[in-house]
Amino acid sequence: MDELEQVKHDVAVGNRVLAELGLASGLRASLGHASMRIPGDPGKFVVKGRGYRIDVLSRMRPEDMVTCDLEGNWVDGPPGSLQCGEVKIHSCIYKARPDVQSVVHVHPKFTVLLSVLGKPFRPLAQEGCTMFNRPLPLYPWTKVVTTEAEGQEVAKLLADGDIVLLFGHGAVTTGTSVEQSVTRMAQLEHQAEYNYMAYAAAGKDHPYIPDHLVDEIRNRRPEPPHFQRRIDQVGPAKYSGIWYYYAEVVSGDM
Repeated sequence: MDELEQVKHDVAVGNRVLAELGLASGLRASLGHASMRIPGDPGKFVVKGRGYRIDVLSRMRPEDMVTCDLEGNWVDGPPGSLQCGEVKIHSCIYKARPDVQSVVHVHPKFTVLLSVLGKPFRPLAQEGCTMFNRPLPLYPWTKVVTTEAEGQEVAKLLADGDIVLLFGHGAVTTGTSVEQSVTRMAQLEHQAEYNYMAYAAAGKDHPYIPDHLVDEIRNRRPEPPHFQRRIDQVGPAKYSGIWYYYAEVVSGDM
């Protein structure tokens, strides 16, 4: 594949994985979108668009993807397609954060619920526990983000972080790859579900993983000698088995 074809493929897979993980399924099957900046042309990005006969994330294919510029303008895509309605989430974050290479927005149910209840996210499982080193910013509106001003407000709340909650409207996650932005969304919802159960079972003062244990994960020590010797021979692990498993599951008909 050339670069653009590879980006379209990766974005289509990312959209499908969001559906496969239950983050955009049922009544939410068409609510959300993943995008990726084009590495060789960073003023443009590829995103799930609109105008498809079946507009759900689980059906997206590389040839369905839409290319947009950093103002949210449609640049290229299938005949009759539109950019996604909330393209300004993506374009404004890409403009504000040159380090961000991928953006995801979906409406995961436990994340939506906690955003409305106003409950803080606490680390309750190892997977994703380092995301909560500071309170997650909250965009205080439930409306669709369509204007430049609204997109800029989301980007400003994101600041130099990786996650923004949207009140009653899901969340936005970012990353250096589609894999990272999708995985962050999955881990956010994983933690949100545990938080909901903890609040229900033990109330507002429920226990959670303390900071010093989270810091042990965040500040991981160098590899022990028996691992380092093998890494010196073959290099570090190149793949995330979980990601490539889901990518393989969802891309069989692409």
